[in-house]
Amino acid sequence: MFTKPSRKLLAPLAAAASLTLLATACAESERDEGGQEAPFVFGSAGDIKSLDPFLANDGETFRYSRQVFQTLLEHESGGSEIVGGLAEDWEQSEDGTVWTFHLRDGVVFHDGDELDAEAVCANFDRWHNLSGPWQSSNNSYYWQAIFGGFAENEDEALPESRYVSCEATDELTAVITITEYSSIFPGGFSLAAFGIMSPSTLEAIADAEITGEEGNYSLPDYTRTPGTVAGTGPFTVEEWNRDQAEVTLKRFDDYWGDTAGFETMILRAIPDENARRQALEAGDIHGYDLVAPADVEPLVEAGFQVPTRDVFNVLYLAYQQETNEALAELEVRQALAHAVDRQRIVDTILPEGGEVATQFHPDTLDGWSPDVTTYEYDPERAEELLEEAGHADLTIDFCYPTEVTRPYMPAPRDIFDVISADLEAVGVTVEAKSYEWTEYIGRTDSGECSLYLLGWTGDYNDAYNFIGTWFAVQNDAWGMDEPELFDAMAEASSNPDQEERIAAYQELNEQIMEILPGLPISSSPPSIAFAANVEPPAVSPLTQENFAEGSWKE
Repeated sequence: MFTKPSRKLLAPLAAAASLTLLATACAESERDEGGQEAPFVFGSAGDIKSLDPFLANDGETFRYSRQVFQTLLEHESGGSEIVGGLAEDWEQSEDGTVWTFHLRDGVVFHDGDELDAEAVCANFDRWHNLSGPWQSSNNSYYWQAIFGGFAENEDEALPESRYVSCEATDELTAVITITEYSSIFPGGFSLAAFGIMSPSTLEAIADAEITGEEGNYSLPDYTRTPGTVAGTGPFTVEEWNRDQAEVTLKRFDDYWGDTAGFETMILRAIPDENARRQALEAGDIHGYDLVAPADVEPLVEAGFQVPTRDVFNVLYLAYQQETNEALAELEVRQALAHAVDRQRIVDTILPEGGEVATQFHPDTLDGWSPDVTTYEYDPERAEELLEEAGHADLTIDFCYPTEVTRPYMPAPRDIFDVISADLEAVGVTVEAKSYEWTEYIGRTDSGECSLYLLGWTGDYNDAYNFIGTWFAVQNDAWGMDEPELFDAMAEASSNPDQEERIAAYQELNEQIMEILPGLPISSSPPSIAFAANVEPPAVSPLTQENFAEGSWKE
């Protein structure tokens, strides 16, 4: 099962010829029988969570929302450099607490409202003043990660708000004040969760409610009022068909930038990666994400386009130190680290260009340290450590997700199988537990799984986006209490001196890998596929493609 697939794997000649003919046929089918432009259909790995990006913490919802809503800042097309979004330019005060955004002139929302500084501030003030279930981390994850708590925290565990105010100093100037300098900014202003909605939208959804209980919330259903959600992006929302798990977007002809190349775009959820490939081959869709590594060369040989993103992710084996008391012992965590053959995962499962990770963020980010403690594959040492710790007969539950693929995790079950076999080989009894993705996230976040697969694709180009996400505060996902680490993380993030901050990140990476809260497994370059007749958008290492850049080939 774990034999390395040949990098030169080709489909049989007849099959390849058939697919090539199919790809060619697809290239001639961008108009329907009536001569109307056909919709561009993209196969997503899952359905969106909400039409409101603020409520999301998943890539599929953000893929949708980036086409509809825009943020103050964004990343350059195909790269990770911060550039202007709705703000044409911006500056910060010397102490990093006052951010002044100069908005683009002449920008209109889909519903005809005009973009101005008051509209921007209305959005930030709305988020800051949310209450009740909106304050659950399940429903406001990114607000809490970037801006902390709310105007009135209803849970004493919530941090103090980092957001102070937003002031419209003139029609096109919005000034946002925060409590202290943080390396989270300016990257935090680019996150899709903070897409700006029109004033009319904010009024229409002002009384929206989240019902249910923690772990089983029902989010507001904006689909009952078509046209309610309006942003400034190149596409408008036409329909979210929840039964079909399909979102239909229409080109916004009054968009302030270059108008979208596709008249209609459909995001269709196809959770199974084989089904996504087959839908592309059949011409039912015109692109899909997270191509299985073994499918790349056959698709290319068949005439499809399969660009590869740069590496900007890490996969981890996470340890929860409270669920199984053995994991609270460093020797046990070290033993499990030595037991896992990470190179085999890279060689047999990941795409070309994958590599073993030594720490919790990629080596492309400042702050990566060459001096971290490493844990080479050494099953004999793993057995010795387990024996010394008194856990030679360790039994442990190990969770993995189903019906999902992620940029850092192209084949969850295969990765799970490799790690499980390695653990069993050193005497660990593994109790497998699998959950559908949404349930899996809830269970792992709440600390229910002793071992589990976890990963992260960067939101912006700063080490804190990785290590700060996991280790800025105590959380149930890891179940570890390391106040010195948490304090050092806060100190590093709030240091405005770049050189000192980078040096502090290096020390933090070294400290983390000594504590070993989990095992970094790998980083990998995910692929995305398009039909031959598509002029694809620039692919982003942050998986933040702007599909308005795409079009049908002439």
